[in-house]
Amino acid sequence: MRMKSSEEIYISPNHLAKAPGYSCANSPLGQNSPSSTAQLQTKYMPGNKYSFNSSTPRTRLERLLRERELRKFNQSFHLSNEARDGNWGGDPYGSDSLNEGDNFGIQNEEEFPEGFTEGRTTSKQRLLVVANRLPVSAVRKGEDSWQLEISVGGLVSALLGVKEFEARWIGWAGVNVPDEIGQKALTKALAEKRCIPVFLDEEIVHQYYNGYCNNILWPLFHYLGLPQEDRLATTRSFQSQFDAYKKANQMFADVVNKHYQNGDVVWCHDYHLMFLPKCLKEHNIEMKVGWFLHTPFPSSEIHRTLPSRSELLRSVLAADLVGFHTYDYARHFVSACTRILGFEGTPEGVEDQGKLTRVAAFPIGIDSDRFVRALELPQVQNHIKELKERFAGRKVMLGVDRLDMIKGIPQKILAFENFLEENPNWRDKVVLLQIAVPTRTDVPEYKYYEVLVVAAAISTLRLAPQGESIGLTMKDQKLTSQVHEIVGRINGRFGTLTTVPIHHLDRSLDFHALCALYAVTDVALVTSLRDGMNLVSYEFVACQASKKGVLILSECAAQSLGAGAILVNPWNITEVAASIGYALNMPADEREKRHWHNFMHVIAHTSQEWAMTFVSELNDTIFEAELRTRQVPPLLPTKDAIERYLQSNNRLLILGFNSTLTEPVDNIPGRRGGQIKEMELKLHPGLKEPLKNLCDDPKTTVIVISGSDRGILDDNFSEYNMWLAAENGMFLRFTTGEWMTTMPDNLNMDWVDSVKHVFEYFTERTPRSHFELRETSLVWNYKYADIEFGRLQARDMLQHLWTGPISNASVDVVQGGRSVEVRAVGVTKGAAIDRILGEIVHNRGMKAPIDYVLCIGHFLGKDEDIYTFFEPELPSEPAAAARTKVVEPVKTSSTKVPSSKSGSKASRSKKHQAPSTLEKRTCNSRSAGGSGWRPTTVRENTSLHEGSSVLDLKTDNYFSCAVGRKRSKARYLLGSLDDVVTLLKDLAEFSRPC
Repeated sequence: MRMKSSEEIYISPNHLAKAPGYSCANSPLGQNSPSSTAQLQTKYMPGNKYSFNSSTPRTRLERLLRERELRKFNQSFHLSNEARDGNWGGDPYGSDSLNEGDNFGIQNEEEFPEGFTEGRTTSKQRLLVVANRLPVSAVRKGEDSWQLEISVGGLVSALLGVKEFEARWIGWAGVNVPDEIGQKALTKALAEKRCIPVFLDEEIVHQYYNGYCNNILWPLFHYLGLPQEDRLATTRSFQSQFDAYKKANQMFADVVNKHYQNGDVVWCHDYHLMFLPKCLKEHNIEMKVGWFLHTPFPSSEIHRTLPSRSELLRSVLAADLVGFHTYDYARHFVSACTRILGFEGTPEGVEDQGKLTRVAAFPIGIDSDRFVRALELPQVQNHIKELKERFAGRKVMLGVDRLDMIKGIPQKILAFENFLEENPNWRDKVVLLQIAVPTRTDVPEYKYYEVLVVAAAISTLRLAPQGESIGLTMKDQKLTSQVHEIVGRINGRFGTLTTVPIHHLDRSLDFHALCALYAVTDVALVTSLRDGMNLVSYEFVACQASKKGVLILSECAAQSLGAGAILVNPWNITEVAASIGYALNMPADEREKRHWHNFMHVIAHTSQEWAMTFVSELNDTIFEAELRTRQVPPLLPTKDAIERYLQSNNRLLILGFNSTLTEPVDNIPGRRGGQIKEMELKLHPGLKEPLKNLCDDPKTTVIVISGSDRGILDDNFSEYNMWLAAENGMFLRFTTGEWMTTMPDNLNMDWVDSVKHVFEYFTERTPRSHFELRETSLVWNYKYADIEFGRLQARDMLQHLWTGPISNASVDVVQGGRSVEVRAVGVTKGAAIDRILGEIVHNRGMKAPIDYVLCIGHFLGKDEDIYTFFEPELPSEPAAAARTKVVEPVKTSSTKVPSSKSGSKASRSKKHQAPSTLEKRTCNSRSAGGSGWRPTTVRENTSLHEGSSVLDLKTDNYFSCAVGRKRSKARYLLGSLDDVVTLLKDLAEFSRPC
């Protein structure tokens, strides 16, 4: 629906007032408060750039804001229709029971809610939700008969409210089905529920699910560490479990690929499927893939202990969007990618050679309307009445947790004991109700791990039975005994014949009883020691419209309710005890204000909003990637380049050295320990024979141009018939001749000593950094240093250089990915190439113009002017006219220029132009070196040593290729060093003498 600019749409506070249990009158701002209305009102007025009739949003933020406003607009009509039709009352889910997830308001039903199974229009975008477990439990009733028990948890509830997508579920059904008849029957039964099964055999489940997922990843992600016993056997177990993990992820990918249709969004969930994005992208690079983690992500120092750390990180980075519950977890992931993989961390995510994976926080919520409506149900009201009578005259404190070491139940009870010790007057006035949901023991005790492992680690995804807990029987019993001992001691110490201070239940409650318990609670205690996203606090707030109780929340649990909650360190028993006292004595007005902040957050950040936001950002990420792709050079048309090569008579190959012709070192085991080997640049073994064939071809001239010094090039290429250009072309020689310089005569190098002292100082301060002293430049490299510390040191160094040694020097500062280089102005590969060509023509006595140029390199941005040197301009003359280049006179003045913090010391208003900047000018033709061929144009102030006059280059015969750099001035892209090897081998095949 499209609105006119003069129309106004808003969600009235009265819509909330019609929801049982809450109205704007409950707000501390008042029912008719303008501030209250402003928080719930959205206006679309003329001139608002986010209104419906505005022009197309130009930025990512504008697009996301437009999407957000459209969602609010649609929701306002849903609210209005529900209020008008009187559909606020009643629980749409029917009878509920507590399952094993952290969201304790989950029901088990025989059928999906009507809105989930109804047919949807094919015009909606399909959403393939891929999780380890389907939201069903399958029970076999016969050879071809299955009974399905549906469990609608947080993720299902989230997608029920998303009307814009057609959701389908892909996952393991939780049972072993070895026979084909059973698989077909189960597939057919699940299809009616829009579910698609992945069939895993018992061995895969044992190694992948019980082993790698729950014995290795889950403990590690919760900071519990890896198993330590029997290290050799454990190491072997790691590998076999990881192989099963990869195999299982590939099986998931095969099912997704089978059902995928163009335009589908694939949403992968949790640590069970960290390898899945890579598998999907390898099959179809165009697939829209998002991945979301429902547990904490540990710091890089914890994650780096994992043997398969790099493979998992690279696999997740194959996704387009990676989501976490909190910014802390997202920050830890980015830090792990930068510190372990060496990739670039940006505010938007992780970047590797121009490929960006967006990383963001998406806090999940609950279906708050369901809890608010449930409070009006008769059975819930009956429960509330019974509880109020049972605990009349006493304040009720509540804890609802899984019986799990990470939930901090013992710490909570000990803090309560501390409070009772220090506040005798409260001993008969307060009661703590602790609901400890027992873990199930359907999974055998793990061999290597003692700490309790629960929730199948989708604790906040809550797809029962995917959310079913798993645990160690012995450790489970040990924790239960510990809690019972503490509870018994406290009750025996502070209890009476008629009352006890703690009521502890080792069982689960049904949904209605739980809502009633939330409603009568005065203080809720959530003391998790480490958690993904604990939603008990959200459920408590949603049921507190009448009571307006206080929430005490662990700062170690992923949470977003800090504004209205009392945050505590669960390990600090004294602090938690003091917070209990503060909460029990809190004035009514403060309780109301805190509850208002919490309630507004809960109703705004629902599970449906979470799902919509993630999918919306995923779609926008794809759009952004397409925009970036337009700026990425296309892949080199290898066949065309070879055909043009064969048709030409005088070819010029210009090759970079580092990361272009060098031996790969990334595949060396223990890459971080290969610093010395990587610093010793060596020619790729696979290029020795192809280079020799190319250099021996009389029609081909090969130039290797590098920023490295002369000695390195001599060591690698002295046996080839080629030209070597060292230090960005400032030194030149044919391999059978002597080195000569192409530097301007009056190049000013007075700044070298002062810069050298600065580089020495920062090398001493930065472990694993080093610097190179060259004749025309100095380079400080911190590639192997701690990445974040190296960046800080580089920033400090640049600030010192710009304000000190080079403040008035005629130099350029070139910043690489992990390096800082200071060189004289005009020292670039593009500036030197013209003089190099002139020298080559003079020495070789060329008889024909150069009619084919292939330039390949992994150059710094400052040196990519070598690509534009040969770039033919759009012809204004007839197409048949030959093209030559004209260069400005070489600028050798050492006049000092103002400092510029952009990296160059040239003027801020105009970029410094290298001495070889080209312009065309028609002039009288003349011969070059008496060769007998006559170009149609020549340069102004030309000389024998300025080589652009030897070019007779048509646009189709020029191929410039950046190696692995997607942001480049080059025409084409070669993805990796392997592509360079393949191309040069192909060219060498045609250069062999017949």
